[in-house]
Amino acid sequence: MTGIDSAYAWRRLLASVTLSTVGGVGMWCLAVALPAVQADLGISRADISFAYSLNMLGFFAGGVVAGRMVDRRGIVVTGILSAVGLSAGFALAPATSSLALFGAAQVLIGFSASATFAPLVADVSHWFEKRRGVAVAIAASGNYIAGTIWPPIVELMIRDHGWRATYQAIAAFCLLTMIPLALTLKRRPPDHEHAAIAVARRSQTALGLSPNALQALLAVAGIACCVAMSMPQVHIVAYCADLGYGVARGAEMLSLMLGFGIVSRVGTGLVADRVGGVMTLMLGSTLQAVALVVYLIADGLTSLYLASILFGLFQGGIVPSYAIIVREYFPAREAATRVGFTVSVTVIGMALGGWMGGVLFDLTGSYRAAFLNGIAWNILNAAIAAWLLMRQTRRPAAV
Repeated sequence: MTGIDSAYAWRRLLASVTLSTVGGVGMWCLAVALPAVQADLGISRADISFAYSLNMLGFFAGGVVAGRMVDRRGIVVTGILSAVGLSAGFALAPATSSLALFGAAQVLIGFSASATFAPLVADVSHWFEKRRGVAVAIAASGNYIAGTIWPPIVELMIRDHGWRATYQAIAAFCLLTMIPLALTLKRRPPDHEHAAIAVARRSQTALGLSPNALQALLAVAGIACCVAMSMPQVHIVAYCADLGYGVARGAEMLSLMLGFGIVSRVGTGLVADRVGGVMTLMLGSTLQAVALVVYLIADGLTSLYLASILFGLFQGGIVPSYAIIVREYFPAREAATRVGFTVSVTVIGMALGGWMGGVLFDLTGSYRAAFLNGIAWNILNAAIAAWLLMRQTRRPAAV
């Protein structure tokens, strides 16, 4: 148990967040570059949205593979491979004028970036017990810190140098910074196996579900919430451009949204340490639905900024809730694999929702139908959270 909740654990958390922030560029870069790449390649909004979906599908597959790799070989090897893959993907993407090859590069970028999200969150969870909810939420915030920092940087670089030169510069930066950061995480996690049997029993008794049934239900919930979440996150830049406010305004809104998402994620960790992961998921899902309704009725510049702030504050804690639920109901030895799958499957929702938003825009000429689609998926997520909460309340957990 050496190192649990120690000063080293907090230093390791800081290094993990930094690594996640750098690697997170793989998830957020295309959302800003989307209009520029679309114009350069001469393709439709649905086509470039599909390229984003390929990025997210790569992120999902990478999260599952990286999670298993962390459980078997540790986070260092996984982090180094992530750095190499990200660098290769960002170098290959601007070397082509073909949508198919650009999409293939997006798969590699997403696959490689995934190792800096869910696997890092799972690794951090081993180092905390009393403050696990806060630690997991902070670790998951690296992805949102990336979403706060990178959009304005990418937008400025694209404006001054074009998207191809921007991608090449990011390729070099990832290779030079991520490998040294990964090497700081050499120490192996403490042994939590003493609690494995009790945790496994809790998943059976508290919810009346087998581990695989709970895993599947969390996967459906994750897809549903992220179909809803993807509409503002993927399309806000293009939406602002269509309304005549410009790409820069949209990048600012995305950055603002994700910046307030960091506040939401840390706050969610504090809440989860008190009420548990399932209740935290229910609260986040309900509030995200409210924010989507605000987006549905907002089209002025000021109202869109306000909607972005609300969306960031309301939805930031949803994805970390899944990681907390997994650590509450599954054995520690399966943590990276289970968290890797459960959190990574949410990007299927991002991929599906991002593509749906583009298709519905092409069909209707506006994003209204896309927001309504997001709200419908959000209702499904809230229903699953409510059902789990009801079963958890009726079946007290065995200790």
